[in-house]
Amino acid sequence: MFGNPRAGGERPPQSPLAECNVAILGCRGAGKSALTVKFLTKRFISEYDPNLEDTYASEELVDQQPVLLKVMDTADQDGPGNCERYLHWASAFLVVYSIDDRKSFEGCQPYLEVLALHVKGCQRRCPVLLLGNKLDMEQYRQVPAAEGMSLASRFGCLFYEVSACQDFARVQHVFYEAVREVRHQAEQSLPVQPLFITEERPCPPVATPVTLPTRHGLASCTFNTLSTVNYKEIPSVAQAKLVTVKSSRAQSKRKAPTLTLLKGFKIF
Repeated sequence: MFGNPRAGGERPPQSPLAECNVAILGCRGAGKSALTVKFLTKRFISEYDPNLEDTYASEELVDQQPVLLKVMDTADQDGPGNCERYLHWASAFLVVYSIDDRKSFEGCQPYLEVLALHVKGCQRRCPVLLLGNKLDMEQYRQVPAAEGMSLASRFGCLFYEVSACQDFARVQHVFYEAVREVRHQAEQSLPVQPLFITEERPCPPVATPVTLPTRHGLASCTFNTLSTVNYKEIPSVAQAKLVTVKSSRAQSKRKAPTLTLLKGFKIF
């Protein structure tokens, strides 16, 4: 595990922890590793190995629900050529480009096309988020936000712009939104189970009192009509259940602890 569990994320012993696997895709130089490390450590790295790929894990508390969030920082050489390693592993995808590099933006479309074909061929729907990084380089922007929104709308995915260099809160929000989307899709895909509940029928607009006559000096009393109870069958909300799968091929080859990957990085 990369780092310690976040505060407030403790869970009772032997309680199952749901998992969410997120793969970060995009061209070289888009800032995928910087986003990963920013989310996991709240720090920014300025130099990293563009050929390095690994999977990290962190216990998070999203909407008061604990989750084991696994992040695969991919390192594709020339686009999504060898994508099987993360297509069947990930629960959600972040496709990243740099707002000051139009080439990285144009490189997002092949990834979105591959993901669209993958969704059509599998039974589960995997959320996709398009992410414009390096918002701190606004003065050098080459990709307007409107173009990013248009591309995201065309492929039916969410769109965000962040800065891995400056804003941790917005980076964290994007990862948490991916978890929320995975939970939402899992809830929709589960079968509906019946649940019996009681429901009160509304009383008539005007209650008809029944008055007993006065006899032998006893005071009269009045009874109002009461509502009745019947039973209905409605669907219950099922809980999401995620399945743990194998990590990336690059990770399986590496026996050293994950923390050694930060050796030589410049931390700011």
